[in-house]
Amino acid sequence: MKKFIHPDFLLEGKTARKIYHEYAENQPIIDFHCHLSPKLIAENHNFDNLGEVWLAGDHYKWRAMRTNGINEEYCTGSPSFYEKFLKWAETVPNTVGNPLYHWTHLELARHFNIFELLNPKTADSIYHKASEMLKQEAFSTQNLLKRMKVEMVGTTDDPVDNLEYHIKLKDFDVQVRPTWRPDNLIKTENPKTFNNYIEKLEEASGKSISTFGDLLAVLDERHAFFHEAGCRASDHGLDRMYYSEDAGSNPEEAFKKIRGGSKLNKTETEGYRFRMMQELCKLNQKRGWVQQFHLGAMRNNNTRLFNKLGPDTGFDSIANPQDSYKISRFLDSLDVNNQLAKTILYNLNPADNEMFVTMIGNFQDGTVTGKMQYGAAWWFLDQKTGMEKHLADLSALGLLSRFVGMVTDSRSFLSYPRHEYYRRIACNYIGNEVDKGVIPNDPEILKNLVEGISYKNAKSYFGF
Repeated sequence: MKKFIHPDFLLEGKTARKIYHEYAENQPIIDFHCHLSPKLIAENHNFDNLGEVWLAGDHYKWRAMRTNGINEEYCTGSPSFYEKFLKWAETVPNTVGNPLYHWTHLELARHFNIFELLNPKTADSIYHKASEMLKQEAFSTQNLLKRMKVEMVGTTDDPVDNLEYHIKLKDFDVQVRPTWRPDNLIKTENPKTFNNYIEKLEEASGKSISTFGDLLAVLDERHAFFHEAGCRASDHGLDRMYYSEDAGSNPEEAFKKIRGGSKLNKTETEGYRFRMMQELCKLNQKRGWVQQFHLGAMRNNNTRLFNKLGPDTGFDSIANPQDSYKISRFLDSLDVNNQLAKTILYNLNPADNEMFVTMIGNFQDGTVTGKMQYGAAWWFLDQKTGMEKHLADLSALGLLSRFVGMVTDSRSFLSYPRHEYYRRIACNYIGNEVDKGVIPNDPEILKNLVEGISYKNAKSYFGF
């Protein structure tokens, strides 16, 4: 019987198989957005077992386990990783149709040469075989990256970070670059939490921050520090874009109010956040960075379990469609003064696909190829149906050939087969279009298209 993960997995036709194996399969990986730990990379860490590397922080798996009736203690509680793994193995057969089923078996095949289906019967042997391999030097964090032909990793880092691990990794074969993630600067709901963060920024910078002007000066210095450490991208995880008709004309008053411990009202909040985001984006343009906006997550929906477990534990979902007017006005407020940096927009609600693709077309200016990018299918859309819709919508309303491609957006060092997953789905989509006569069966066109969206476009766009 044919193995589930086989050379032509997900490739339906002859053309899809040809372009995948000839143009995509062997391309290096540029993973410009992920949540890997630079500390674990710098320390060249070896994971103790398969349960640890798979289940220690993977809220995708936790959501599936909860849905399958697995008690919370086996997701975030105290049982051993072996016990947790057995509960995951119990869940896996029920994830058929979910990307977790594909990802699980791709990772077993690519990292451990295991092609058995994971289920309660095979769980023990798979666990022990993979766990023994993980203890070997060849499976250290640095070697896992090199074995998967990863050329660049973009981690996610707060402006207060001292970037010590990135600095230690400056001579490592794989580029491990920080990504500026300043989201705490707009989290104004709780003045105490906000002020605690400003104090951390004061400590990191060695400067006092009493005014909005002081804050901007410190951020410019931190931004420059990140640039010196190799940072060439920012990332902003926002519920939505902010825009105020009066252009956030009084940020000093808003900053003074919240520093004094008082809550901002709705108008002050919108104005402050709009102005802060403007200023952050101006820094990105000033230093020639790429800025990324992940829009549309409704986070921490379950108050009881958020209070118990904290954020990023699997209680987030897709929010309402985005406000196209505010996105337009925000981008235009930068573009009108030639201060709009290269920008990638990611949506989480699939109802926003067409709007996002047409929105980026408004701000292409011919100075940079594909300056404005429609970001990869993200989070809940990072699956076969979501990727196919993303490819179709970008093809119909933009230029698929200029797309900068996939990211893992993952905390797991075993997640790199997700790039293979995307490449297979993309080649299958393109191959089917060729077979239908929608795209010409021209080797030069297909080679440029597939190599571009697999690797070359990202390399060129970011300047790595």
